[in-house]
Amino acid sequence: MATNSMKSNEEIDTKKKFDFALGMENYRLMLIGFGIIVLGFLLMMGGGSDDPKVFNAEEIFSFRRITLAPIVVLFGFIFEIYAIMKKPKEKTE
Repeated sequence: MATNSMKSNEEIDTKKKFDFALGMENYRLMLIGFGIIVLGFLLMMGGGSDDPKVFNAEEIFSFRRITLAPIVVLFGFIFEIYAIMKKPKEKTE
């Protein structure tokens, strides 16, 4: 009888060793948040010139680069915090 009890305890310990701190839903949400952050940085790109003597202020200081992109990046970081803090659903066996 003692061996059966020990065996089940070993199985439980092994199961606990391989549990992740976050659930699959958390990792999916984190991936989405990462995509949002990358999108924000892509929105910031551009506006440069091949000629260093030419300065195109309208293109560099556009609404997209100065306002929209930083808001998107900030939202991505807030979404990442939510993804990490969200409590994973309990598994029913």
